[in-house]
Order: sequence, then C-alpha cells, then structure tokens
Amino acid sequence: MTNTDFDRRMLDGLVCPVSQGPLSYDAEKQELVSKAGKVAFPIRDGIPIMLIDEARQID
Repeated sequence: MTNTDFDRRMLDGLVCPVSQGPLSYDAEKQELVSKAGKVAFPIRDGIPIMLIDEARQID
C-alpha cells in the first residue's frame, strides 16, 4: 500500500455524517460515497475528508 492508497478496512468504522448511513468506496474518483446522503467525500493522501463542507453533492 502506498501513502495515497485508501485502506478499505476503514469503511467498517465510518458512516456518513449527513445520513449516518453506510459509505461506498469509489476508487476511480478517490471518494467515499453516501447514496442516502447524496454526497461524496474526497480521499486525499489516503485519508478520507469527512467534513460536510468538503463533500461534493451527487444525484
């Protein structure tokens, strides 16, 4: 694992701060996606940025 890879085991302990629901990992976009919250959180240098202000709105 390089310093920019996301450790998928982290998904077990993370929930969406908007919906409190589960997150899925989008490796291509390097984001954690909350379908229920309709937001995507960026992953930078392998660290998920779980701030609502940093989230991207999705449809």
